[in-house]
Amino acid sequence: MRDLYLAIDVGTGGLRSALVDRHGKILAYSHKEHEQIVRKFGWSEQRPDDWWMGTVQTIYDVLQKVDGAAGRIAAICCCGQMHGTVLIDDNGALTRDTAPLWNDKRTLPQVAAMNRVRTDREYLDLTANLPAPAWPAGKLAWIAQNDPNAFGKSATVLMPKDWINFKLTGKRAQDVTEASLSFLMDRRTRKWSPELCDCAGVPTALLPELLEPGEILGKLSSSAADELGLDRSIPVLVGAGDFPMALTGSGLVEAGMGSDVTGTSTIISLMHKDPVLDPEVSNVISASGLWAAFTLLDAGGDAVRWARRAFHENKRSYAEVAQKSAEADPGVNKLFFLPYLSGERFGANSNARAQFFGLTASHGLADLHRAVLEGVAFSVRQKLDALQGDHGRPDRIVAASGGAKNTLWLEIKASMYNTPYLIPDELECGIVGAAMLMAQATGDVTSCEEAAAKMVSYSSEIQPNPKWAERYDRMMPIYARLYESSKAFYDDLDAL
Repeated sequence: MRDLYLAIDVGTGGLRSALVDRHGKILAYSHKEHEQIVRKFGWSEQRPDDWWMGTVQTIYDVLQKVDGAAGRIAAICCCGQMHGTVLIDDNGALTRDTAPLWNDKRTLPQVAAMNRVRTDREYLDLTANLPAPAWPAGKLAWIAQNDPNAFGKSATVLMPKDWINFKLTGKRAQDVTEASLSFLMDRRTRKWSPELCDCAGVPTALLPELLEPGEILGKLSSSAADELGLDRSIPVLVGAGDFPMALTGSGLVEAGMGSDVTGTSTIISLMHKDPVLDPEVSNVISASGLWAAFTLLDAGGDAVRWARRAFHENKRSYAEVAQKSAEADPGVNKLFFLPYLSGERFGANSNARAQFFGLTASHGLADLHRAVLEGVAFSVRQKLDALQGDHGRPDRIVAASGGAKNTLWLEIKASMYNTPYLIPDELECGIVGAAMLMAQATGDVTSCEEAAAKMVSYSSEIQPNPKWAERYDRMMPIYARLYESSKAFYDDLDAL
């Protein structure tokens, strides 16, 4: 009986494979690290061959952990780090042995050139996003200008998970989730855009067929089946980027839901039927087909990490710091913290600074710690209005990553946004999302909504505290005024 799903996740830090049952439970898991290559400041590359080596090793590993696993696999589906630009020739050989990753910043001149071709409004209308160093359009423009020999030999551009799919099936394709953040796709038609390709200088012949994440790309090739010890009849799905796959694996399959991924930084996403066209908002198609309007703030867990280092020289644990924060009252007696310790990622205030405002002799250590947590939540609330567009507050927000482990912080956020927070039982949401697509493709469920109901569960739900919410509503306008008035000082500080 084929009752297992094999999920593969091509991460930035390593390659992961997992076996998942029909109820979304991960039965076996394996991780293989791979190297990140930094040849120059701002560059970030990896070897696609390392991803395939990790795929083979981790699949071997998980197959040994579950009885009869090789004969029980119903389907295979990949997700992976987005934007890593892999080039192959007509024979499928790599034309460059490394691929620039999502966090590679070398494309700033190419992005600047694209910004001179069209206005922000024209780009938003075309593709729902603005030019950025992460997007593949700029990476392809850089390769064309700086490695013309490799570019000239290239027949197809693939993303990391598409490279693994090619190794599994011999088929070349991309999916619409990746394409929606490529800066090469028309948001309305969900097809490659000749206008955007022209802006970036990318030949449309280089771009493979665009498919939906849940479509079956093909069956295992004979060579891949033999190398992995699997049946050649196993179907391989098109898959999706890791972020849009994780949104689906978090259970975000309906418009009106939100996601909060708080690690070092904070990624806030709201699900809509259509993209939100705003210069400070990015838009990606999720694996379920909905648009996710999102923004990334450098303020997140890094602010908590800073406070632990600055106030305690790292001698207190994060649990002790959280316990200390809980001693303070909500609103911390009118104390504000602007959490821009590393500036801001989007907009004109990349040189923004952090500050406490409203300090008095009555404030203590617990107040400072809670003000840091509340300050990050205030900074996110500032962005929520833009992310919401005209759609109103999200019905609920699903928390993930390290921030999901801090209960007080989740209580603050739920009250700050007046929205319930949910915590998934399984935090490997990308792997669960891949299993959901496989369940639908193999007929185990009939829709993504049915897959979410069957395979995604939540360990807890945190409701807004009405008294806290009322206090934060009164504080928010003051925070916004502080934010706006502080801008006048940033350039002056730089000039000191």
